[in-house]
Amino acid sequence: MKKTYNFRQAKRGAVIPSAAGKTRITIRIDEDVLEWFRKQVHAAGGGSYQAMMNRALREHMEREEEPLEDTLRRVLSEVLPGSPAKPRRAKTAKKKSKKASRR
Repeated sequence: MKKTYNFRQAKRGAVIPSAAGKTRITIRIDEDVLEWFRKQVHAAGGGSYQAMMNRALREHMEREEEPLEDTLRRVLSEVLPGSPAKPRRAKTAKKKSKKASRR
C-alpha cells in the first residue's frame, strides 16, 4: 500500500457505466416485497432480483388489462420451475361479466 495516492485525474460517478437503455434510480420498496424477490432468485439457483422485478413490471405494463398480481404469478411460474406462485384462475373475467350483467 502506498503512503499517498494521486487522484488528480480521477473521475466522479459510477465506475461501471449503466447499460444502454438502463437508468440508475433510487427507489423505496417494502422490505417484504424485496425479500420475496430475493428468495425467489435464491430458490432458482441465482440470478438478479432486479431483472426479475423489471420483467414483471414490463409484462404488467404491456398487459394493462391483467392485474399486477396475476402478472407476477405468471412471470414467477415461467422463470422458476416448481415455484409456489401458481397462476390463479381468471377471476377478473368473472367479475367483469357480473358487472356487465348488473347494468
